[in-house]
Amino acid sequence: MPGTTKKPHGPAPSRKHTAKRRYWSREVTEHSDAMTLEEQVFKRSPKEIARSVKHSAEQSHRRKASPFQSAMSMLSFYGNRAGRSLPASRRRALQEAKEELRKLYHRPSKAP
Repeated sequence: MPGTTKKPHGPAPSRKHTAKRRYWSREVTEHSDAMTLEEQVFKRSPKEIARSVKHSAEQSHRRKASPFQSAMSMLSFYGNRAGRSLPASRRRALQEAKEELRKLYHRPSKAP
């Protein structure tokens, strides 16, 4: 019929359901089966971040990849999870921590 609008199929998502989908990264951070990190590790200097994440990756018995891959993934996950709210100084610190992690594992640098 002209002039009528179709209604979406099924009920509208509740606030609780929407919030659950929206904050999936929080759930991963709090209940993940990935490695366990020290408290406030991402508020430290790049060298301290890299050393701490390396140590956590090597001590973890729950990781599925190599310690280097797990540590690098954790740094990337944190940066992606923070998104635009991460200040430029902390974003630089994460990039420097990644470079430091590559040095600790004797991997080639990704810097241009």
